[in-house]
Amino acid sequence: MRKALIVGVDYYEKIGSLHGCVNDALAVAGVLEEHANHGTNFITPNVLTATSKEDAITRRILKEEVRRLFEWDEEIALFYFAGHGYVEDTGGFLCASDSESGDDGLALSEVMTFAHNSRANNRIIILDSCHSGAAAERATQQAVAEIPEGVTILTASTAEQYAMEENGSGLFTGLLIDALNGAAANLVGDVTPGSIYAHIDQSLGPWVQRPFFKTNVKRFVSLRKTLPPIEIADLRKIKTHFPTPYYQIQLDPAYERERSTDQLNDPAVPPPDPAKNAVFDTLQAYVKVNLARPVGAPHMWHAAMGWKHCELTPLGRHYWNLVAKKLI
Repeated sequence: MRKALIVGVDYYEKIGSLHGCVNDALAVAGVLEEHANHGTNFITPNVLTATSKEDAITRRILKEEVRRLFEWDEEIALFYFAGHGYVEDTGGFLCASDSESGDDGLALSEVMTFAHNSRANNRIIILDSCHSGAAAERATQQAVAEIPEGVTILTASTAEQYAMEENGSGLFTGLLIDALNGAAANLVGDVTPGSIYAHIDQSLGPWVQRPFFKTNVKRFVSLRKTLPPIEIADLRKIKTHFPTPYYQIQLDPAYERERSTDQLNDPAVPPPDPAKNAVFDTLQAYVKVNLARPVGAPHMWHAAMGWKHCELTPLGRHYWNLVAKKLI
C-alpha cells in the first residue's frame, strides 16, 4: 500500500499566518490520490489543514500523525508539509499552529527519527517551508547527511534559505504539482523523486531559492503514473525496427503517404506502401519524443523522399537497451 500524510498550515496563533499552504496541501493530495488513468495511487491521503482556530494543528497532533504515518509496513510512506519553518543552532523545526518561537515546533530530527525507524520500504519527505533543508543535517555537525536507506528528502530550500511564494502559492509546490502531472515523467509515464527534483531545479533557474534533495535508495520508486507520450507497444518495437542501437533504417518514398503532384506523376518515385507507412508512423512517433532522428535531412518527410536514413538518438539508444533487457 501507499500512504501519505499531507499537511498545510495557514493559521498560526502567535506568529504570522500564511495564505497559500492549505491550498497547496489540497492540490498535492488531489494529484497524488490517482494516477493519470484514474487508477488508485495513494490510498486516500490523510490531509490535515489549519485555516482557523477551530481546525488548528498543534505540535502534539502533528507529531502523532507523523509518527502514525511511519509506523506501518508500507510500500511508500510519504509526508508533505507546507507551512512555517524555523532553524537555529540546535536544528530545524516545522511550525505547528500553536508555535510561539519556532523552536517549539516539531523538530526535523524527530521526523527523521520516525522515518529512520519505519518499516516502510520507501519513506518520502517533501517539505515546502523555510529552512527545510535542515532535515538532512545534524545539529552538531552541519551538512552531515542523516539519510538512512530507503529515505528520500526533497525540500523547497536549503537550511539557510526562505521558501518563496508566487501568485499565492508556494513556488516549490507549484513546480512539484507540474512535475507530478507529467512534466517530470519519463517515456513510460513514471514520475520519480529524482525526476521531480531535476524538473524543479531546472525550472527555478537563477532564483535565490534552491531546492534540496538527498536520497539513499537502490532504485527510485514511481510516485505517480502519467499517460506516456508514446504507446508502450510502439516503444517495445524499437528493437524490431532497429536491430542494433546504431542501425540506420534506409528510407525511400514508399514510406511516406504524402507527395507533390510532380512526385505523383514521376515513375521513378515509388507509390506509398501500406506496410512501410505503418513503420513510418512509428518512426515519426519516435522522432516526436526524441528517440529517433532523420539523417541528412531536416524532417522525416524529406528523409523519405530523398532516400535518406533514420537513426536512434542517444536517448533512443538508452531505451533500446531497456527494451533489450526486458526492463520495459
